Amino acid sequence: MQPLLGPGDPPPFSVFNEQGRAPLLLLCDHASKAVPRALGDLGIPGSELARHIGWDIGGLDAAIELAKTLDAPLVSSGYSRLVIDCNRWPGGEGSTPEISDGTIVPANRALTKEQVDARAEACFWPYHREVDRLLDAMTEGGRAICLLVMHSFTPVMKGFVRPWHVGVLWNDDARLPEPLLEELRRDASLVVGDNEPYSARASYEYTLTAHARPRALPHCSLEVRQDLMGTPEDARAWGRRLAPAISTAIGKALV
Repeated sequence: MQPLLGPGDPPPFSVFNEQGRAPLLLLCDHASKAVPRALGDLGIPGSELARHIGWDIGGLDAAIELAKTLDAPLVSSGYSRLVIDCNRWPGGEGSTPEISDGTIVPANRALTKEQVDARAEACFWPYHREVDRLLDAMTEGGRAICLLVMHSFTPVMKGFVRPWHVGVLWNDDARLPEPLLEELRRDASLVVGDNEPYSARASYEYTLTAHARPRALPHCSLEVRQDLMGTPEDARAWGRRLAPAISTAIGKALV
């Protein structure tokens, strides 16, 4: 298989605060809007890549601030979700979308299995292998930890104005999400979604399914609305704002 990434391309993942002492691994699946040079611009203008279809706006800045505040390790993806979505099963629904929120992505039309596999080997699997490596290290000796994935969501989708400020996404393990929902709802100024605007029970959900569930780790995803995190400063402020609720929820989840 011809390698997709070349010498001038950014790495497929980054690790921040690897030696963090908190019993928590933070992830950011849609941290970047980068595209490998071999794929050009995917046939769309940079303004489209910069929209929510290309990455989770504010997600990485908020996640880094959380990692600093909580002293937790963080792994972030290195490429746009339009190259390959790190929270979708490779080759499955939404993995390499031909159309995303009304935008046609010419470079994703009629991809062969070999082309999808090349993107996965370059941009998807290295990220998830690093997640597994860190989880192995952090749980060595039976240490109990949690897994939390940081996302952001567009304020309007298909004409529907989303009222939530934040959302907690989870499947059937309530240990982390229930106390997190409880803590977030203590702030009367927040509209908090329970599996809104998305659900971790969706069949396409990859990260929590692949990493947390087999290891029986308390886990969930956390979503923040993108218009609240439109600048790095605002995103970092949200990281600091969310940190106390996350910290308290982790303490309850690991009792």
